[in-house]
Amino acid sequence: MVSRSYSNLLDLTSGDNPTFGRAGKRLPRVMTVPGIITDLDDDNCNSIGSEVPSLVSNERIIIVGNQLPLKAHRRPEDQNWDFTWDDDSLLLQLKDGLGEDTEVIYVGCLKEEIDLEHQDDIAQTLLDTFKCVPAFLPPDLFTKFYHGFCKQQLWPIFHYMLPLSPDLGGRFDRSLWQAYVSVNKIFADKVMEVISPEDDFVWVHDYHLMVLPTFLRKRFNRVKLGFFLHSPFPSSEIYRTLPVRDELLRALLNADLIGFHTFDYARHFLSCCSRMLGLEYQSRRGYIGLEYYGRTVSIKILPVGIHMGQLQSVLNLQGTVDKVAELHEQFKNKTVLLGVDDMDIFKGISLKLLAMEQLLVQHPDWRGKVVLVQIANPARGRGRDVQEVQSETYATVKRINEKFGRQGYKPVILIDDPLQFYERIAYYAIAEGCLVTAVRDGMNLIPYEYIICRQGNEKIDERLQLCKSRPKKSMLVVSEFIGCSPSLSGAIRVNPWNIDSVAEAMVLALVMAEPEKQLRHEKHYRYVCTHDVDYWSRSFLQDLERTCRDHVRKRCWGIGFGLGFRVIALDPSFRKLAVEHIVSAYKRTKKRAILLDYDGTLMPQTSINKSPTPEAIGVLNSLCKDPKNVVFLVSGRDKSTLSEWFSQCEKLGMAAEHGYFMRYEMEFFLSVVNGHDIVSWAAVDTNRPDSQSDELIGFVTARVVSAKESEGQHYDSYLFIYYVNGGRSPCSPRELVAAFAAYLLSLFKSLAMKLWKNEKYPKWPKCKDTNTLMVTHNKKIMGSDNSLL
Repeated sequence: MVSRSYSNLLDLTSGDNPTFGRAGKRLPRVMTVPGIITDLDDDNCNSIGSEVPSLVSNERIIIVGNQLPLKAHRRPEDQNWDFTWDDDSLLLQLKDGLGEDTEVIYVGCLKEEIDLEHQDDIAQTLLDTFKCVPAFLPPDLFTKFYHGFCKQQLWPIFHYMLPLSPDLGGRFDRSLWQAYVSVNKIFADKVMEVISPEDDFVWVHDYHLMVLPTFLRKRFNRVKLGFFLHSPFPSSEIYRTLPVRDELLRALLNADLIGFHTFDYARHFLSCCSRMLGLEYQSRRGYIGLEYYGRTVSIKILPVGIHMGQLQSVLNLQGTVDKVAELHEQFKNKTVLLGVDDMDIFKGISLKLLAMEQLLVQHPDWRGKVVLVQIANPARGRGRDVQEVQSETYATVKRINEKFGRQGYKPVILIDDPLQFYERIAYYAIAEGCLVTAVRDGMNLIPYEYIICRQGNEKIDERLQLCKSRPKKSMLVVSEFIGCSPSLSGAIRVNPWNIDSVAEAMVLALVMAEPEKQLRHEKHYRYVCTHDVDYWSRSFLQDLERTCRDHVRKRCWGIGFGLGFRVIALDPSFRKLAVEHIVSAYKRTKKRAILLDYDGTLMPQTSINKSPTPEAIGVLNSLCKDPKNVVFLVSGRDKSTLSEWFSQCEKLGMAAEHGYFMRYEMEFFLSVVNGHDIVSWAAVDTNRPDSQSDELIGFVTARVVSAKESEGQHYDSYLFIYYVNGGRSPCSPRELVAAFAAYLLSLFKSLAMKLWKNEKYPKWPKCKDTNTLMVTHNKKIMGSDNSLL
């Protein structure tokens, strides 16, 4: 497929405008069979530049994730595969927010390993049936990619765990990084098989595919590309320890829109871009954007929500109602606190158990009355850290139950067997409070699911013989280090590392007054209902469309190699500055003003010897010999240094100390005020007749500062500003600043006229107004009539 983008810098040197108009015909979106591509009618397709208020009909989204939202089952009788949708997958749930007319194609891996001889047939079946494009990875490559780089290096760093020793996360391994890049390239190739770059939007998900935007941007410079990070983004002090930090940042910046769950995650990302790449962000009309080589990379802060329809449909199942009744009878006369976490080192399961133990120690009256049900989902990763978490969890549960348990009562019930979704929903419904004590987590939707389940429905109320008009209630104890914490203002926030604080929060959740629990639940329920996964996906894609609207109006050139590739986007009117045009204009003019900087222009910034070379002196003298030229050197260096370095340039004008001192040809340096040798300070002579009625109402002292001062150079230039009000009402600081600004403007105009006419610097103008501005420096002070006070 052919993109309207350009990646050849030779187009830039030609000075010609490349034509970006859409061709009359376009290629089909998905090529499934070989053969000649037929001409297709393009009359009904929408233009990219058209003003569309939202994502509506004729749009197509390519959603790219590590795993496809599919479940695979192999039939034992014939070893063939059956596939079904995975209703728990976020990638599938977000589809409901896109509208029925939006076509969605998924690109990702399958959870099961497929034999090589069956891959082509399965790929075609998945494309035809589910519109899914599978990326088949060799087992050894997948192990290095997922269990290696993703889980041993990116995952710990993004959760603030540094590999200070081999036991604490994996040390950086270049081979794992190469596997990560290779897998991202495979995903990019799969996207290229189905993408129509002029029409399709691409939405990439999570840290597994952080370099994918570079491969897509390199192939299609104008691809409409969004990326959403579902994990935390660490602070710059943590992220900067990653050896491939710049490569990942630059790859993400090849996306048009980057999404984060919380403001903190976005702030950390912007800080990393500023400190490591020197990029600064801007906020306009509520939108945050980074300017990156002429492109605007937008930043979106948008916490994900839950799928309300799926959750409520499971609540209505008869199996769920029966399970709720069973658990209600099992925990009769007991208060249930619930925890649902993966068996992961960052979920804080052991800290939660220690807090429960502390509660039973400090509040013995709750023994026999409160039960903590901890559901431990299987770990997504593997390794020794997971085994250590499991061992510690089992040991802590055993100790608590032996210490505080008795016949018919276990204070902690650990469920580490996989549960059906409806069974987990039933536990939510009967729990008085939910505890989430993760030490670091990207978002965590467990509190959202708990709130919806506590709202219940008519079937559950009828089965439990509850009054339908009775207000619902729920209590949340959440870690302040998880992404959903800022959204749940009614939750009890805790530091999970403070065991005593967590234990007291659990007690507070148990003893809080019923009306307060109901108010908090109602507040949370309203938020979760209105900020579901539909709202999340719809909002993100609307922002992506807004960000990409001006793609067609940009001239794009791709530069750089490998992961250093980026696109330079320029205004359509941009033209290369041609040398022949400069020479032609130089020869035609009769008067030329040539202003030259020194450091970084005449001499490289990296040069150790900062004095000018003989070649530079020769070039300056050649320019100055032409009577049509006025050549001026502007520098922040002091006047003595410049006088010594350019003593051979008799006709060269110089401005030292950022323009504070001026020299024309071989004259002495003069102050920009009036050229006298003047003292640094002098008292105002109040005995003078013209100052008897004048009242000194304020002064400002400024200093001409240069970076060269740190190198031991001395400056004797001080600037004192007085504003004298002749009997009038006192002026404000705003008036004082305005007066000084007006003086500077007139001063700059005088300097420009002097440079153009090659005249001496004009004398200090007399001030006729009663409000007199007097500027002095170093040896003498001027009055309003240019006399020295």
